[in-house]
Amino acid sequence: MAVYLMQHGIPVSKADDPERPLSAQGIKDVENLAEFLQKRGITVKDIYHSGKRRARETAEIMGFRFAPGAEPKERRGLSPLDDVGDIADQINKRNGDLLIVGHLPHLEKLTSLLVSGNESVPVVSFQQGGLVCLERHEDKGWTVAWMLVPEIIR
Repeated sequence: MAVYLMQHGIPVSKADDPERPLSAQGIKDVENLAEFLQKRGITVKDIYHSGKRRARETAEIMGFRFAPGAEPKERRGLSPLDDVGDIADQINKRNGDLLIVGHLPHLEKLTSLLVSGNESVPVVSFQQGGLVCLERHEDKGWTVAWMLVPEIIR
């Protein structure tokens, strides 16, 4: 099983729009990533996002190509400062591949908890519009399989 953790694309500034939708570059980066993954046949069963506009827009763009037929769903517990324990437990009980679109510091803490068992141990640094693939190995827990950032596929 794989879980894909993605930080939302680059948003506009809070001064330009307090809801912080994706910027033109943010949209382009997310579309490029979705296309890159689609060409490699990578798909997911479900997509969850925090509900914040930039995360929802990122999830919708990813869902169009990355998860045909999967409707992105808002999920509690994915906001920047939410506790990561509950979502980690839910992930550990799943069987199907999953994409979570969220924010910092939540995504970094979630990755750390899944991989090391301690949310305070740095494991990976996220980037806006970047994605980390974690794989679960039977009885061995989670490992970082790979990571993509927008600069690699531009």
